Amino acid sequence: MFNEDNTIEQMMLLKLQQNWWHYVPADELPRAQNEVLVESMVKAALIRLNPEIAEDPSRADQVIYKLRSLINTTKEHNLVSQNEKFKKLIFEENSFPFGKDGRMTPIKFFGTMTEEELAKNEYVVTNQWVYPMEKGGKRFDIVLLVNGFPLVIGELKTPVRDSITWLDGAQDIQDYEKSVPQMFCTNVFNFASEGKTFRYGAINAPLSKWGPWHTANHKTEGTLKDVEIDVADMLTPEHIMDIFQFFSLFATDKKKRLYKIVCRYQQFEGANLIIERVKAGYPKKGLIWHFQGSGKSLLMIFAAQKLRMIPELKNPTVVVVDDRISLETQITGDFNAADIPNLDSAGTKEELINFFKSDLRKILITTIFRFGDVTETLNTRDNIIVMVDEAHRTQEGDLGEKMRLALPNAFFFGLTGTPINRLDKNTFRTFGAIEDKSGYMSKYSFSDSIRDNATLPLNFEPVPVELHVDKDKIDAEFEELTKDLTEKEKAELSSRVNMKAIMYDQERIHKVCVHIEKHFRTKIKPNGFKGMVVVYDRECCLKYKQELDILMGPQATTIVMDTNNDKADRYKAYRRDRDEEAAVLDEFRDPNNPLQLIIVTAKLLTGFDAPNLQVMYLDKPLKDHTLLQAICRVNRVADVRKTHGLVVDYIGIFDNVAKALNFDDQSMRQVITNIEAVKDELPKLVKNCLDYFLGVDRTIEGFEGLQAAQEAIPTNEIKDKFAADFRVLARAWEALSPDPCLNQFKKDYIWLSSVYESVKPADNTGALIWAALGPKTMELVHDNLTVDNAKEATEDDIIELSPGLVDFFINNPDIMAGKTKKIEIDLIAKIKKYSTDPKFVKLGEKLEDLKTQHEQQLITSIEFLKALLQLAKEAVAAEKQYVPADEIDKGKAALTELFEGIKNAKTPIVVERIVEDIDNIVKIVRFDGWQNTTTGQKEVRKSLRSIINVKYKIKDNDLFEKAYGYVEQYY
Repeated sequence: MFNEDNTIEQMMLLKLQQNWWHYVPADELPRAQNEVLVESMVKAALIRLNPEIAEDPSRADQVIYKLRSLINTTKEHNLVSQNEKFKKLIFEENSFPFGKDGRMTPIKFFGTMTEEELAKNEYVVTNQWVYPMEKGGKRFDIVLLVNGFPLVIGELKTPVRDSITWLDGAQDIQDYEKSVPQMFCTNVFNFASEGKTFRYGAINAPLSKWGPWHTANHKTEGTLKDVEIDVADMLTPEHIMDIFQFFSLFATDKKKRLYKIVCRYQQFEGANLIIERVKAGYPKKGLIWHFQGSGKSLLMIFAAQKLRMIPELKNPTVVVVDDRISLETQITGDFNAADIPNLDSAGTKEELINFFKSDLRKILITTIFRFGDVTETLNTRDNIIVMVDEAHRTQEGDLGEKMRLALPNAFFFGLTGTPINRLDKNTFRTFGAIEDKSGYMSKYSFSDSIRDNATLPLNFEPVPVELHVDKDKIDAEFEELTKDLTEKEKAELSSRVNMKAIMYDQERIHKVCVHIEKHFRTKIKPNGFKGMVVVYDRECCLKYKQELDILMGPQATTIVMDTNNDKADRYKAYRRDRDEEAAVLDEFRDPNNPLQLIIVTAKLLTGFDAPNLQVMYLDKPLKDHTLLQAICRVNRVADVRKTHGLVVDYIGIFDNVAKALNFDDQSMRQVITNIEAVKDELPKLVKNCLDYFLGVDRTIEGFEGLQAAQEAIPTNEIKDKFAADFRVLARAWEALSPDPCLNQFKKDYIWLSSVYESVKPADNTGALIWAALGPKTMELVHDNLTVDNAKEATEDDIIELSPGLVDFFINNPDIMAGKTKKIEIDLIAKIKKYSTDPKFVKLGEKLEDLKTQHEQQLITSIEFLKALLQLAKEAVAAEKQYVPADEIDKGKAALTELFEGIKNAKTPIVVERIVEDIDNIVKIVRFDGWQNTTTGQKEVRKSLRSIINVKYKIKDNDLFEKAYGYVEQYY
């Protein structure tokens, strides 16, 4: 069952067997060639769990026929909807005409909820499962089956190469979802691991949404033991069935596209802690701190969904309370998008009172302010569960007391996205249970969210002194200036010289806007991100808009603000209803829309999510919760280009981070990373990368310089370490660019970037470490590249990849890999086999001569490569006369075969990499008949130039033409 090459698989199978999974080898499972289900196990479970089917086992065949039909009609484009139909069939639409006189009666597919019920299921783990079981079938490393249904699929990768990560396994699963979607119709979630990191995700989820699984007492990763702990906790029958029934849901986005959501571990933990307390009946409260952006809305959805389904709670009422109408709208939207049943809202105080007096058993979403007119008890039931969002803000006063007066026997759970201020004892007293020693029943901190990539790090950037407003310093100087005045005289003077007067100063506003425009244009916009400007008040919104219109044009900015109490219609132009405001925010989220900056003063500082929002220009005094909630608008995960959120501070708030963020938890003082600290770290980061190339003459340019650099990092292990260090440097460079502090390191950075690109794996494995360089780095490298060819590319040689061609390759991956039979052709063996033919005799002589010259180092690397290309071209042409086309392996190219046969210990590493890259052009760029089309010829030439001229800086047109001739001849 095991060998030395599958350490991770061995650990996984052993641990799963300890978790009550029974191991059965895949080839011993009674499964037909094209079956996803192990139908004999499904039938046995249906008979075991349903008396109606047990009395007539043929009824199980009717159920299996329906299941089989659902699976067989699953395609790539409808996978998520079919997966949703499967879940509904299992838990909701599970009635069949098996009752008396053909009446519809619900049947069970699984035992769920209780330990006794769960024990009725059959849990099987298998490995190396092939589907379909025929030529070309896909092989799955780990499959977990419950009652014959494959619910979980895992892909494992080697632990011995740093550049191979869980990401490669997850990418394999995404490819399988496209090629054999039927296998994922019954899927709950998938997982991937390389033995250091464990990640899981829903079907069709982007890789950025795959998350870790940790426990409250274990949140580290990086070792096989860490993975073992995560597997032992998550991949239990109880947890998988819990996630299946209660912690996975389906939602639609704004474009009406269906997608699947599977809980993060902190949501699973927090929601189940609430449920355990409600089931136990004590304690009747608890406080949850899960950092901004970590999914509190989903936590409440999962908790509400499960609470409503637990029979012993006797049809409870679940109440979600917020203190912002905007957040109430957002949470209602989240619940509606997830299609949660029995959902209601109380839009007025009267509706709220009537809801409880009518004793409705639903999920209610409302705001704390709707309890304002409560003067009596509204409902005394003890199965009312209240979840209060952002519990620290309004629960300590009269409204909180009235809520408890209305529902005296309810459970009250507080949720907050920010830690509780050390002076705020009331929130702990209101929601905190004495059983929770830290004050929190569940805690997911800022550092947790950063580690899990649930949110991004926050950087802040101070501004020039003349733009900096230091309110504390102003107040101190004012006190010194007026120390001899009476309090009345001070008050009169203060009314004339106060913060408002400073913030309204038109000259200062102009300077700030000039700084914003330049900063945004040079640092944010080139990466495709957008920004938010936070100003003092509504009047300042107009002033900033006026200045920015002159600098950026009126389409580039808009104002989003509350326009109530606008008696003079001063803000009429920005008066919008909910739908109109939502449309503006969608325009902001659209990368192709010209709207670049949103100007706000209070709105959107909480609850607003836009992954493409990277920078906040902060010109308003804020502190504590308000400050933290505001700056966390920019820390949402987007794509690989977004490495951090940025706050540009015009007020001086972050001059003293500890004071600005006055919280108990010490980690909160590290919420903000100072750009100045990154600057201080930069020389060390550059040195870390250059240390790999001690003794290499970096003044030598072009191919020779790259060859020397690659010889300094000869093994995969060293390459991977260099890549990891360079990636840290690249992230710092992207954060600082275009700061003048980079100038002294620019030459070194360009050189390191070129080396990084030249040794990057050609097959795109290990994408986590070998991530694409950022836009600023690529721009820098390209600006400093000179390609001096004897024959410069003509305009006809340079074409863009058309969308149609890109889509063709994306939608037809088999064409890229080659559909022909996978048989390796050893060109040297072919030459010997046909040794009586004059063509092959001549090729053999040329081959021996080339080997001799190479071994005696009589030719340069470039000359060796040229000869190799010419020989490969001739060998392929001769071979095609003897070997049928369908016998040629189009997955492994001829040049690589030839090179493997003649390389020796002294062969430069860079030559080997060029050979690999050229053969990858053959595998990826070409298409049938490309030689006869202008487009095909141009595309191959363009791709070859990107390797030979740009990546390896080889300025030899003869070499280029030989490479092209080889590629043209090969197919």
